Parts: sequence; C-alpha cells; structure tokens
Amino acid sequence: MSSGPARESSSSSAGESLRNSCNDFARTLARLPASIMEGLSRSIPRRRSHHPVPHHLRPPPPFLPPPPPFVPEELFFFSVFEQQYGDHHPFFYGCRFADALRNARRDGKLVFVYLHDPDHPYTEPFCRRTLCSDVVVEFLDANFVSWGAVTGIGEGPDMVASLQPGSFPFCAVVAPFSDESIAVLQQVEGPVSPSELVEILQRTIDEQGAAFRASRPDELAAAAIRSVRTAEEEERRRSAQRLRQEQDAAYLESLRRDQEKERSRKSLQEGAAKPRAGNQLRPRHPGQAAREPTKTTHVRASPQKETPASQRTEPNTKIMIRFPNGERRQQNFRHTDTIREIYRFVDSLGIPGIGSYQLVRSYPRKTYGHQQQGMTLGDAGFYPSVTLYIEQLQ
Repeated sequence: MSSGPARESSSSSAGESLRNSCNDFARTLARLPASIMEGLSRSIPRRRSHHPVPHHLRPPPPFLPPPPPFVPEELFFFSVFEQQYGDHHPFFYGCRFADALRNARRDGKLVFVYLHDPDHPYTEPFCRRTLCSDVVVEFLDANFVSWGAVTGIGEGPDMVASLQPGSFPFCAVVAPFSDESIAVLQQVEGPVSPSELVEILQRTIDEQGAAFRASRPDELAAAAIRSVRTAEEEERRRSAQRLRQEQDAAYLESLRRDQEKERSRKSLQEGAAKPRAGNQLRPRHPGQAAREPTKTTHVRASPQKETPASQRTEPNTKIMIRFPNGERRQQNFRHTDTIREIYRFVDSLGIPGIGSYQLVRSYPRKTYGHQQQGMTLGDAGFYPSVTLYIEQLQ
C-alpha cells in the first residue's frame, strides 16, 4: 500500500512535540483539497483483523436502497445509513468534516471517522453486527465525535484519497492538530467484532489520546479558558432568567393585591349604600315625622390567604437538545411541564432542514413522539437533566 506523500524535512515545535510523545509511530503529511482542509498529519498503526478472502468465497454485495430525495450533502450519509440499517446507531454528526473537527476541539474529544462503501461485501455484516451493537453505540457516543461519509459522494472521495484505505470496512481515529491539519492516531481495516473494536478504541484513547493532548498545552489552556467563559456566560444567562422570573412574579403578586383591594373597596361602598336607601322611610300621615334611619354595622371582608412565593414551581429540569447538524441547545423547564413544551422550544428556534421529527433518548433508547407529548417531564424521567437528539422522519 502506498504510504502517501514524502515526509516533510522541517516541522514546527508543536510537530516535534507530537513526534516525541507518539513513540514508535512515524508522522507524515498528506494534502487534502481545500474544501476539507490544507494538510493531514498522520501517525498510522494499521489494524487488519482477517486475511483476505478469495473472491469466489465472498458473499454478494447487499442491495442499497436509493437515498431520500432532497437530502443535503451533509446529511446524505446519515440518511443512507439509517435507511439501510435502522435508527439504532452511533450519533453521526450531520455536518462537514471541518465542522466535526471544530466540535471535537470544543468538547476535547477525538473524532471517529467511518468511510462507508455500500458495495463491499463486508459492509453490511459490519454495520449490523458491530457498528450498530449496543456496546459500540454507547462507547462511541460517550467518548468520540462520530462522523461518516459515503465513499463515492460528497467529501467521501477526498477522504478516501487522503487516508488511502487498504480494505473495507474502514474506520479511523483522528484529532485536530492545527487549523490546517489533523493527526490520524489509529486505523481499523476489515471486519472486527464489537468487543475488538471497543478494545482498539479504548487503547487508542489511553495511549494516543493522552500523548496527543499533552503535545498541545497552549490549545488545552485556550480550551480551558473558553470552557470557563462559557460557564460564566451560562451562569449570567441563568441569573438574568431568574431575575426576570422574580420580577414577573413580584409584578403579578402586586397586581393581585391591587385587584383584591379594589374589590374590597367596592364591596364596602355597595354595603354602605344599601342600608341608607332602605332606612330613609316616608311619614305614614301628613305631619308625622320620619323615623330615624337604622344604624348598620359594616364588616370588613377579610382578604384571601396569599400563596407564599416559595411554593411556586421554578424551572428545575435541564434539557440538552442535539441536532443532526451537530448543533446543541440547552433550555430549563419545570418538571411539571409536558414534552409538548420541548417541541415548542425546538420549533421556535427556526433551525432549517429539520422538517418532521421526533425526540429520542439515546441510551436506553426511547422515542417521544406525538402520543407522548402530554407526558410531564417528571413522569418521563427527565428530572433533573437529560440529553435528547432530533430524529428526522421521512
């Protein structure tokens, strides 16, 4: 197999640090088209699980159904994969490869890349038995930003030309190295079992992930600063939201008291007017003096007992929404709110390209569609927090 372009003779201090930290692995540089990024930094240990099988012993390739119409290029792999193998699979980010790298850098994770060759005979058993197994789905969602592409569509041909897979199924673990390059820390070629794939990925995290992160202290420091700033901004947003809620509650309470006082005042006026009208009697005979009006005692109406502000329900359930394009939105709800309120929040964002959808909880997997919209967040088990993702319906 070709090893790619010739090695670079010069490198930056960050490159020297990466070479020193990743022992026993050679670092090479492969160029990608500008549509993806300028360079690819590679340190590749290849993993092949089986010896090649003669062509006459290989099963026929599976039939691939046509993709749904009017699907954006970024969601093409997601749509084809889900149409062929169902909706139980790792959360693949529906975005361009560069956007997936930015999400990984933001979250401090590595990127799991899967290149999908629908015509290869090993693709279907690998996807059904390994990639969609519970243990692999849970492990990838917890530890990686997953991204996939079809080998002949969109960014797939460029990734194949750069990574140069020797066999399929093909997976790779990459990490953002700079604004123009990435480090490929592991490649897996050929069919593997779920336990073998998880073992390889875990070993890559333990050995290469720590070494790669240690070679980028400046970027880690910047990421830590960004994380602190994000937390501060989130706290300021929550404080402003609490202040608005307290101001609204105080206004409503003041309005209720004013209305109660007005009702009491009108009640006293009406009660005083009725006795005066009834006791002003006319004389029975001419010359007879009119009787004195009867004195009445007015009883002040007691106001209703006020509800303490501490008994009102405050937002106490944190909902994180993950969209197919990789975007995330968070909102606080009351545990007494219904799932319909989450749908209203998603619809109010106006994010394009979603269409018809339903809310899904990844693990354990459970869908919350039209029939569950009347369920409260507390009954659904969302308190105190939960992560849901948008599953598009065809």
